Amino acid sequence: MQNKASHQTRAHKTCSLEIKSISSDGTFAGYASVFGVVDSQHDVVRPGAFRASLKSRTQPVRLLWQHQWDQPIGIIESLFEDANGLYIKARLLLDVAQAREAYALMKAGVVRGLSIGYSVKTAKRNPDTGVRELLAVDLWEISLVTLPANEAAQVTVVKSSSADSGTAPLFNAIDRAGMVLMDLIRR
Repeated sequence: MQNKASHQTRAHKTCSLEIKSISSDGTFAGYASVFGVVDSQHDVVRPGAFRASLKSRTQPVRLLWQHQWDQPIGIIESLFEDANGLYIKARLLLDVAQAREAYALMKAGVVRGLSIGYSVKTAKRNPDTGVRELLAVDLWEISLVTLPANEAAQVTVVKSSSADSGTAPLFNAIDRAGMVLMDLIRR
C-alpha cells in the first residue's frame, strides 16, 4: 500500500532506538534518531537537524506503524533533541488493534527499530565519502519498524510490566530535563 500524502517529498531514515522499558499501558522511551550514525542510505543526521522543525510545528509529530499514514498507533508525549539525538517518549494506544500488535511484538523483541519520516531542508554531501549530511529536516512522523535500514536501529531491552513502577520516576525526570533544555534552546 502506498501513502498518498500531499506533502513535500519525504524521506524515511531509520535510526537507533533503545527502549529501556515498555510499560503495561504501552509507554516507551528511547532515541528515534542518533546523531553521527551513517545509515545504509548513506545519510547521517547532524546535531540541531530537528531544532527548527520541533520549534515551529503547528501539528504534532505522528507515531505510525511502518510509515503507513493510515495506521497511527500512539501518541508522542515528549520529543526533543539532546546531545545524543532525538529523544522520544510515547504511548501506544492499546485500544487500537495495530498498537496492541506492535506492543506484543516490541515485548517479544521482534520489532526493534524506529524510523523517522521527514523532508530535507538543508543537507550537504561529503565529496570524499558520498555521505549526505542532514543539517535541517522537517520531521513529519516517527514509525515503529520491523526491518530498519540502519543495523544499529534496534530496541536493545524491553522489560516486563513488573518493572513498570520503577520507570515512571525516570521517565518524568527525563521529560522535565528535556523541557528545560527545549526552553533554553528556544530563547
